[in-house]
Amino acid sequence: MPVYLLTDEPFFPSPAQADGDGLLAVGGDLSTERLLNAYALGIFPWYSENQPVLWWSPDPRMLLFPGDFKRHKNLRRTVQSGRFQIKFDTGFRAVISHCSEVSRKEQDGTWITGEMIAAYIRLHEAGYAHSVETYLDGSLVGGLYGVSLGGAFFGESMFHLVTDASKVALWHLVDRALLWNFDFIDVQQDTPHLHSLGAKTVERKKFLILLGESLKKPTRKGKWGRG
Repeated sequence: MPVYLLTDEPFFPSPAQADGDGLLAVGGDLSTERLLNAYALGIFPWYSENQPVLWWSPDPRMLLFPGDFKRHKNLRRTVQSGRFQIKFDTGFRAVISHCSEVSRKEQDGTWITGEMIAAYIRLHEAGYAHSVETYLDGSLVGGLYGVSLGGAFFGESMFHLVTDASKVALWHLVDRALLWNFDFIDVQQDTPHLHSLGAKTVERKKFLILLGESLKKPTRKGKWGRG
């Protein structure tokens, strides 16, 4: 499959044209309009410093359906203990900054570049990107962030400084997804950790059908607050 070179126009080829690894296109920018167009097509950016912007649509796709989330006993006890405090959209900059510092296996540096941080902060300010923050004794110790469109939440990254802090953030994101009747949380790629929490792989063709249905729902823009 060819890898497409994007123009200045914020449009994309069909995700079905992605290569075997899921790489679809190269170039373009990270404008809010282009990012929203990408997510609506099941495409996301992922690249490292000193690379052009790379756009992906992997097949299969890893999804967490809220009702399938595995609430393991140990994690349930941690949540019920009240040890951690959870907030939404009060520390987006801090969360994405911490996520950018998380080391990844088989990867030098971070894929959350300064350009990416600025782009997702703009998405947050526009009401589309959200964070879930986990606090311990008033200090931020874990969290996650992603993009919300229609009935879909596209998870981008998470971090923890204390054991289970990111899992607790995910627990509360799932609770919010259930409350608001979200269809799925897109976690992008298959990992044993996410599989252990109930995520499953879905063929891209089916994922795009599910996404199309989810986008018929209104998007919950703006700060999510306490619900």
